Amino acid sequence: MRPLRTLLAGLGFLSLLSACGGDGASPSPEPTIATPQPAADYEALAYTTIPRPIALDTPAGTPPFPVVVWIHGGSWVSGSRDIFPGHPALRLRDRGYAVVTIDYRLVPEAFFPAQEHDCKAAVRWLRANAERYGLDRDRIAAWGASAGGPLAALLGTSGGVASLEDPAQGHAGESSRVQAVVDWFGPTDYRLVGADQQLAAALLLGCPVSVCPDKAALASAVIHVDGGDPPFLIQHGTADTVVPIEHSERLHGELLAAGARSTLTRLEGAGHATVEFLAAENLARIDAFLDAELRGR
Repeated sequence: MRPLRTLLAGLGFLSLLSACGGDGASPSPEPTIATPQPAADYEALAYTTIPRPIALDTPAGTPPFPVVVWIHGGSWVSGSRDIFPGHPALRLRDRGYAVVTIDYRLVPEAFFPAQEHDCKAAVRWLRANAERYGLDRDRIAAWGASAGGPLAALLGTSGGVASLEDPAQGHAGESSRVQAVVDWFGPTDYRLVGADQQLAAALLLGCPVSVCPDKAALASAVIHVDGGDPPFLIQHGTADTVVPIEHSERLHGELLAAGARSTLTRLEGAGHATVEFLAAENLARIDAFLDAELRGR
């Protein structure tokens, strides 16, 4: 079974769906055999005074367009908003969605919660600028993979958690809530982090989980779940040895128990960021979910 990044490298691309720690327990840099380039018609925009760029691509048609925000992986130490033509999120442009890819602060420049502050600032910016760019401010979804998965999940579960917002980043009067979440194989409960995952967790938090349990809890999407959370589509490989599927099962169970809507897709035999996630059948599941939640409302 070829890892997703290996498949895309063979096509001349660099995968942004890097594992939280690569194929093993400790983080590894992104491969350097190819460099992703933003789509030619993307517009790079700063969404906060830090600043952090986003890339915004709108489809042909009549606005306002529902929005999908892609949050990259990279073990919190690498990756960027740049995506390659044919990326699984970018393809949504051809289905009538505005696609936004965002940068967020990486380690060691900043530790959690800076990464979530940046993601929430991006959503607030999108709402504040929705009319200007033809966006539907009431139909925004977050989709994150690997290290981006918990950031997307937190956008879904932590609405109203003041410590995960930084009003100084701008547009404090706008909501950072999203209306749907797609979570690809992300860690969601740092109480479940085993010895082989300790380094990746400590990288994000800036301290071992055992030393800063309160910070680990703040970073765990499961801690913040309530019945008002948006619908989730969670996808995880049953053979993932980087982020055990138990993370996704726990989040799925907590959402259902709280009265929120959640669907968990267990991809049999799939590992962490392996090619099964790009199968046409699986991408069709994501299309159907987003259509139902962002177009059917």
